[in-house]
Amino acid sequence: MNVRLNDQFWQPRVRQTIQETIPYQWKALNDEIEGAEPSHAVENFRISAGEQTGTFYGMVFQDSDVAKWIEAAAYSLRHFPNPQLEAVIDAVVDLMGRAQQSDGYLNTYFSVAAPEQRWKDFSFGHELYCAGHLIEAAVAYYESTGKRSFVDMMCRYADYIDRIMGPDSDKMQVYCGHEEIELALVKLFKATKEQRYLHLSRYFVEERGKQPSFLKEEPEFGGPSKDRWFDLDYHQAHAPVREQETAEGHSVRAMYLYSAMADLAIAYGDETLTEALRKLWVHVTSKRMYITGGLGSQGHAERFTIDYDLPNDTAYTETCASIGLAMWAFRMLQIETDSRYGDVMERVLFNGVLSGMSLDGKRYFYVNPLEVHPAVTQYRYDMQHVKTERVPWFGCACCPPNIARLLTSLDTYFFTQKGKDIAMHLYASNESTFDVQGRKMILHTETHYPWDGNIQIRLQTDEPTDCTLSFRIPSWCRDPYIKVNGNLQALDTIVKSGYARISRTWMENDEIKLYFPMIVERIESNPKVHENAGKIALQYGPLVYCMEEVDNGPDLTDICFPEDSELTAVYKEDVLGGIVVLTGEGLRSDFCWEDDLYRPVTRKKKSVPILAVPYAFWGNRNPGEMTVWIREK
Repeated sequence: MNVRLNDQFWQPRVRQTIQETIPYQWKALNDEIEGAEPSHAVENFRISAGEQTGTFYGMVFQDSDVAKWIEAAAYSLRHFPNPQLEAVIDAVVDLMGRAQQSDGYLNTYFSVAAPEQRWKDFSFGHELYCAGHLIEAAVAYYESTGKRSFVDMMCRYADYIDRIMGPDSDKMQVYCGHEEIELALVKLFKATKEQRYLHLSRYFVEERGKQPSFLKEEPEFGGPSKDRWFDLDYHQAHAPVREQETAEGHSVRAMYLYSAMADLAIAYGDETLTEALRKLWVHVTSKRMYITGGLGSQGHAERFTIDYDLPNDTAYTETCASIGLAMWAFRMLQIETDSRYGDVMERVLFNGVLSGMSLDGKRYFYVNPLEVHPAVTQYRYDMQHVKTERVPWFGCACCPPNIARLLTSLDTYFFTQKGKDIAMHLYASNESTFDVQGRKMILHTETHYPWDGNIQIRLQTDEPTDCTLSFRIPSWCRDPYIKVNGNLQALDTIVKSGYARISRTWMENDEIKLYFPMIVERIESNPKVHENAGKIALQYGPLVYCMEEVDNGPDLTDICFPEDSELTAVYKEDVLGGIVVLTGEGLRSDFCWEDDLYRPVTRKKKSVPILAVPYAFWGNRNPGEMTVWIREK
């Protein structure tokens, strides 16, 4: 399968990531961005290799930033070959090789700063987490270039880990507090066909949650001052994975675990893992997910709390958690073609992920709140995690290279194929080539999605080809219809689990037209989400919208929408590079408060024009207030 994006929404973002973001992030990793928090990540490898003097600087998992950058850069080479960039990667890989120890171990923190602590802090040491990101980077670079040096280095590292960890009595029976190596080992298995990597991944997943937990014996367990928010559930270690039915703890850790579980369910045909994942999916998406696809409502411990606890202004919703949710959703689609996974993947990509990076690709949000009041945010202790403007880099910089690696690999999320069954999950103009039992089939897709829901697909095939093409019917679409060669399809007979499945002998120039009419829709939340009582959110197609102060003035919470007010979607070339905005009339208070703090209720309101923009694009103009949820009158 080969997917080449050529649309006007995603492809410019992918191209910008390759041409602007990746070079910018390389400078950040080398401390060359003026005014940005230092990284020191590349320098740590030089010190570890003995080529520079100095001390380790940064987070204990600083190596992973370089690994994710390499992975993003590796994916970019598939789109745009770049000998200069490839030479930079080669130099970094060579540097890592010189820093790698004779037994295969590679970690700058535990080689430079705390060598006596190697493999003694699985709760927060992130050793296996960093190893996992290095493995993912190595596999991506190998698959993009065919060069083996990096993947061979990581095989030596994985072999070393396999020698000292596992179920045998003479090995350490452990797992990493922060999941990541589990899914990385599956990728290494696919690249090398070495079964022991797959078996080691399964061991790490199945060992998690067994009681009594070895984590409790570690001095670092429990986090700062033995905080209860860092208990076993923080690590998803409170129960064996097949017995977990609710999403608990650190949201990114959870998403990486569920992604690994899905990989193993596929590799081993393990229905027990799949069933556990189905239960977890329902829980996450029906009780603990924001409308933007954000996850993790509490800043302290970056974690889930309880069902329906989804505050807007203190929301954490880490960019990495949304990326993890997209990764999990796509893996679930590989297990079963069900639109509940595709719908969430689309929601996350168009909203919760894109909001994490500025339109120029050089500034970032770690936290993605759904309501911002800058003056309050900058003063209140419980909002210190919230930034009112994107920043050039973070001391904890996991998110910037993570979003870069997702965007440069985005083409891999559009389709899945199982033999003669091809399913399209996301919509954008593209040219995609498939091998259907030895026959070449090309799908040429044209659309203005997400601004318009009309999609035209033309088939190119040298000879008649029998296969099933499936197309996700978006859950936001109320009146879809599909035509094949001009003939209207009976959706009630071909739609299964949210996908229109069309089986036939496909011929050259066959044409499929998907019609997904988009309307401005008011969305309400479950009444148990207390913060949203009496409020609505606006959605147009897959996009969640918000109001910003730059368009609507201050005190956005004073604005309300009459139930009968009309909202119109209008394409504006001069707004944020050309987007669909929502316009209409709202109401504001029409009374002078002077020095009053409270007063008897008055009903005077004045009509005011309102303008809403996609949430993913907020914060790219003047700083100010922002809100997704709006009162309804």
